Amino acid sequence: MLFNSYEFIFVFLPITLGGFFYIGSVGHHRIAISWLVAASLIYYGWWNPAYLGLILGSIFFNYSLGVVLGQKQELPNRWIINKRGLLVIGIMLNLALLGYYKYANFFVNTVNSLGGVNFNLEKIILPLAISFFTFQQVAYLIDAYRGEAREYNFLHYCLFVCFFPQLIAGPIVHHKEMLPQFAKEETYKLNSENIAIGFTVFFIGLFKKVVLADTLALYVNPVFGSNGELDLIQSWIGALAYTFQLYFDFSGYSDMAIGISRMFGIRLPVNFNSPYKSQSIIEFWRRWHITLSVFLRDYLYFSLGGNRKGKIRTQVNLMLTMLLGGLWHGAGWTFVVWGGLHGLYLILNHMLRSLVTVLGIRHIQDNLITQVVSRLFTFIAVVIGWVFFRATDFAQANNILLSMAGENGIAQVSLKQDIPAFLLLAISFFIVWCLPNAQEYMHRYKLSNKGIPIKQRPGMLGHLLLFQFNKTSVVVTTLFVLIAFLMLQSVVKSEFLYYDF
Repeated sequence: MLFNSYEFIFVFLPITLGGFFYIGSVGHHRIAISWLVAASLIYYGWWNPAYLGLILGSIFFNYSLGVVLGQKQELPNRWIINKRGLLVIGIMLNLALLGYYKYANFFVNTVNSLGGVNFNLEKIILPLAISFFTFQQVAYLIDAYRGEAREYNFLHYCLFVCFFPQLIAGPIVHHKEMLPQFAKEETYKLNSENIAIGFTVFFIGLFKKVVLADTLALYVNPVFGSNGELDLIQSWIGALAYTFQLYFDFSGYSDMAIGISRMFGIRLPVNFNSPYKSQSIIEFWRRWHITLSVFLRDYLYFSLGGNRKGKIRTQVNLMLTMLLGGLWHGAGWTFVVWGGLHGLYLILNHMLRSLVTVLGIRHIQDNLITQVVSRLFTFIAVVIGWVFFRATDFAQANNILLSMAGENGIAQVSLKQDIPAFLLLAISFFIVWCLPNAQEYMHRYKLSNKGIPIKQRPGMLGHLLLFQFNKTSVVVTTLFVLIAFLMLQSVVKSEFLYYDF
């Protein structure tokens, strides 16, 4: 069931909201949580009910293991194994489940290609959200072992894992962010301000998805679906269109998830903070898919040793983290190369920062020209990486990159085909580089407790549903909502890109 569908907006969401707050209003909090868990499982099973057993089995296993790991004392001698060994087994079983569904076909195909053999494995359908709910629960097990998490309320744990606004494509939530909210009395009381804020953020995300991302897809698919020669203009249009499509699609989903969650009085972490405004790759990864970056840093990079074991080991750890981060996104060597490319970017970025510090010229970073050039170079580096991320294979990626370098020449601009694309790309540039993002628009309403830096004043969208009406805000916001709803008719079956990851 898609957020950008009539059945979700007009049927599922109102019924789920109404039931939750009606039950909560009469003091039956456990039943209200049960209602929300049941609704989340219905939402998940809408695509394929067969996989409900998978997510339920994962929840039961990890909850039980977390209870054992969260005990203060070590396991009795009769257990044979200690808690550290139990943690390792738990992580391995979680990763084995993820590996089977996501990487088994990839592994067999790689062996066939390298070894010239022909092993057969029936195609395995990737269950929705398996990457996200696996990572969340692995983090929970590690924190339970460290004594940082003790959750013995099974219903709360179920909701932590399967809460439908963020279940399919994140943000990746942490138990410390979510579980305390389920225990608050005010969570179960209908709050008109939360409803207003939630709807506003939801419609910002809906507009990003159905108006911007799905329109940009019209210029992405022909380029990345072509095996023929592309000219310089065609290839750059395709690469830039995908750069913006991916951002508007995924950040739109994250905004919608934050908005829906806020309607229930629950705050999700912000996942994007204008990443294309970054002036370095280091900054980009602090702004893009923030919750994944934090997970990789806290549970992989630090576990490998982080920057505590010398410069060379730091660079190795950084590269390993990004390679595995690339593989997490998809079972293909193009994703590994994308991760490795960003690992290289980060290593070079850290080396450049060290050089600037040694030379004592850090003040040049405050220069306006330096900032503009840094942002432009960072953006181009990201665009090049996205070509590998989107391409079906290396041949296609190389073809597009060589075309972007001008190998096939520059074709004449077609007024009928290219000018609309240029206009759409110009609008996209203006939005991501010049306008405040959703949390900046709504900064007074604290979309997140994460302390995301805010540099802009709230815009008109942030006032409308909070009854601070004026003619301009009513007209502009109503226009946004109407355009999004009208375009739903043609894109109702357009899935979010991160559903594949």
